Amino acid sequence: MKIDLNGKRALVTGAARGIGQAIAAQLSANGAHVACADIDGQAVRKSAAEVANTIAIEMDISDESQVNRGMEQIVDQLGGLDILVNNAGINTMKHRVNIDQFPLEEWERILKVDLTGTYLVSKAAIPALARQDGGRVVNIASVMGVVPARLQCAFTAAKAGIVHLTKTMAIELAEQGILVNCVAPGSTLTDGTKQLFYSDDAIQKERAERMLSHVPLARAGTVDEIAHTVLFFVAPESSYTTGQTLCVDGGWTAGGFFRDF
Repeated sequence: MKIDLNGKRALVTGAARGIGQAIAAQLSANGAHVACADIDGQAVRKSAAEVANTIAIEMDISDESQVNRGMEQIVDQLGGLDILVNNAGINTMKHRVNIDQFPLEEWERILKVDLTGTYLVSKAAIPALARQDGGRVVNIASVMGVVPARLQCAFTAAKAGIVHLTKTMAIELAEQGILVNCVAPGSTLTDGTKQLFYSDDAIQKERAERMLSHVPLARAGTVDEIAHTVLFFVAPESSYTTGQTLCVDGGWTAGGFFRDF
């Protein structure tokens, strides 16, 4: 997919690997100058070094002081900000249990990054985005924020919060010319999901097979497929689309879980 982002300045959080790394690469390939932010400074510097027209920012999005300092650095180095992609997020690997057994500290850890972090970065970026002609925000949620699943109450709550935060931001920021949309990926091939689902020694390989049996396209998505959807939302031509959530899930939320009926 090719769009014209020449002269645009973008920030992608969680850009050291996976979906965030792919989004940063696609934005750069289409002409944008990209700030790649991640809590893992070493990894994000390595990732940014592999992509043209990027800078690396070490940032914990759950820490307001780090976010504000990082945003000042980004605006100073890039000269402004046109595009924000709130991609950074976490889930639980070991606490796959019902809510009555889910640890409070794990709930707070996930909400602090996935939902509060999105709020903090957005809040810090809005003044810079409002100075541009048609700023764009793309929040990365999950299909689990649209159709919840068992055994990950914190993640589903946080991602559902992002879906509604997107709508709130869209109606609040429209007067400032800022468009806000959301991408909700289905199961996607990353290092984390390979470890959990999609490798010969994956922790939950059997569960992955059952899960994919309910996806009409019968496979997991790729990081580039998610990144191309972000490109659609930030394209200059997508100028009348705001407050929307687009599921990129191989058809799962279309009713794939009823395929055997």
